[in-house]
Amino acid sequence: MTNRERFLAVMEYRFTDRVPNWEAGVWPQTIERWEQEGLDPRTVNWDWFTGDEYFHNDMREYIDINLGMLPPFERQVLEVTDRYEIVRQSNGITTKALIEGTVNGGRMSMDQYLSFPVETMDDFVQLKRRFVAGQAARYEPGWKEFRLEGWRNRKHVLVGGRNCSTLGFYWRGREWMGTENLSYAWYDKPDLCDAMMEFIAEFTIGTLQPVLDEIAPDYIFINEDMAMKSGPLLSPDTYKRYIFPHMRRLVDFIKSKGVPYVVVDSDGNTEPLIPLLLEAGVDGLWPIERASENMDPVQLRKKYGHDLRIWGAVDKRCIAAGPQAIDKHLRTMVPLIEDGGFIPTVDHTVPPDISLENYLYYVGQKEKLLRGKSF
Repeated sequence: MTNRERFLAVMEYRFTDRVPNWEAGVWPQTIERWEQEGLDPRTVNWDWFTGDEYFHNDMREYIDINLGMLPPFERQVLEVTDRYEIVRQSNGITTKALIEGTVNGGRMSMDQYLSFPVETMDDFVQLKRRFVAGQAARYEPGWKEFRLEGWRNRKHVLVGGRNCSTLGFYWRGREWMGTENLSYAWYDKPDLCDAMMEFIAEFTIGTLQPVLDEIAPDYIFINEDMAMKSGPLLSPDTYKRYIFPHMRRLVDFIKSKGVPYVVVDSDGNTEPLIPLLLEAGVDGLWPIERASENMDPVQLRKKYGHDLRIWGAVDKRCIAAGPQAIDKHLRTMVPLIEDGGFIPTVDHTVPPDISLENYLYYVGQKEKLLRGKSF
């Protein structure tokens, strides 16, 4: 079977010789550790969404679509000390970040967010000027001449937009206003929230349309990150009031163009929102973060059946614990592999508490799992 045939078979709960072997990536600090443990970094492609031969990942191709700000804000360094820096980033957010522990731009801790580009309706009107759909700069030059024929004759999985390119409604609202400000705005500024959610749908549809008019990729990933460990960052009622109708409109548009699957990315416990996602036409959820409550993939399958495809769900903490914990953990996923609609990956990027030895062991045992072999 080809990689594309395997993917489609798994998503449709049909027979396949094995399940796709995908992963998301690693922290820069993890790369640093693995180099110290003997890995030659020149043998590895660190873009694991695309794939990696060294770690036996299957390859995927991504259609480059720029759904970001054009132009972005000018990055400005506002203050630097020996401990931290304050910077207005290209997305308009001003952050305070620790310098200690930074490796190739990757930090060991979250930045402190100081200000955001949208506080008022006037701010949003100004921001919209950076989000004009369909501009030529949003697409790879010559994609129709150089790429389209290969996409149409592909034997691999083709994805519409790279990871974190097709940002969803909560993600953009949070990025424009901040988590706390957006949480208040649902109640204090409903007109602004309505305007933002409607615009996100219109902009995303308008930007995807020139590509989807020519080619239907195998899936589109919508990045949301709308939950924490114990539950979502907005209630199901709030989601249904503000986001649901626009999400359904977006998903309906994508599928009307022949794209078979829409998958949502969110960390945390999204379980209370899953019924609304399914009602909106979403097919799958990733990464099923195991440190969060109610994110057991076996229990999710029992509750939602074949309506919900599950990607991710490999607890990174078990990999760090070593071979015995890895085997025990992967064996719990055998029923999902046998049932279909499940692609296991680490439930986010790989942190530096995982040794190269333990990760390589996980890779080998996971390959057995994907082929239905016992271990």
